[in-house]
Amino acid sequence: MTWGDIDMEIHHFEHGWVTPAVSYTLSVLGSLLGLVCAVRLRYARSGGGRAWWLALSAIAIGGTGIWTMHFVAMLGFGVVGTPIRYDVALTAASAVLAIAAVGAGMMIVFGGERARAARIVAGGLLAGLGVAAMHYMGMYAMHLNGHISYGTPRVAVSVAIAVVAATVALWLTVTVQKPLAILGAALIMGVAVNGMHFTGMSAMTVRAGDAAGTPSGATATTLLIPIGLAVVFAALGLVYALMAAPTDEDRAAAAYLAARLEQGDAAARPGTPRPAPAAASASPHVPQQRGSALGGASWTYRDRSSRQ
Repeated sequence: MTWGDIDMEIHHFEHGWVTPAVSYTLSVLGSLLGLVCAVRLRYARSGGGRAWWLALSAIAIGGTGIWTMHFVAMLGFGVVGTPIRYDVALTAASAVLAIAAVGAGMMIVFGGERARAARIVAGGLLAGLGVAAMHYMGMYAMHLNGHISYGTPRVAVSVAIAVVAATVALWLTVTVQKPLAILGAALIMGVAVNGMHFTGMSAMTVRAGDAAGTPSGATATTLLIPIGLAVVFAALGLVYALMAAPTDEDRAAAAYLAARLEQGDAAARPGTPRPAPAAASASPHVPQQRGSALGGASWTYRDRSSRQ
């Protein structure tokens, strides 16, 4: 037996269940934010608004839900007898690939209303293959004193899981809307993403090599701080964007208020006949007036007590 024929011992959970628990939480968080952004995308009226929400959804799902989950899970990966380092450029490129793959899949799905089922399948295939490529690019960026090989059957299974998971994720982006449905979908997506990752990791075999010393590259902990900061700021930015962007109900209320203010200004002009009281109460949904004023116009708002 030669030195290169010795299989090195691999640990996938060096820190116990801490890393898989954190990675699953991140995948659920990214999926949750991405699905909420997808709901906004479906109701966006302008091309710029659609592009904005599509980009945010791709960053949330591809960046936080998939790539960050992958790297955090790698913090629990270790090989006995060798330190592990990571190529920074390839690691960053894998992040870009994950976001681009999810974004391309969503562009296919939301590119039109015709043949929606075929669009979901095509987008899922593209996004799934891109996510699988991201995973193995991230593994290629890993440097250690040994020779890495993969078992073909398990690699094929991991790619299949990635394609199915991406297809289901894209289907969810065009179907779920209620908060509980979005939460349930995010929990399922987290299971699928983590399942793909650990299936691909189980296909790995490391054989001892002749090299010794410390491989080139950055340690996982060195990359952890910028990755953690990026995730925190990305999540905060997405939450702020979701809270700041007006909903359809907000737009309808603003349009109604503007119309009522314009009507009040017109009524205040000399010689302008006041509208008949019946016109204001023609619809049961028209808000009732209250006795304050703003700039010479009556200030009105929705009488929510009438709905209870």
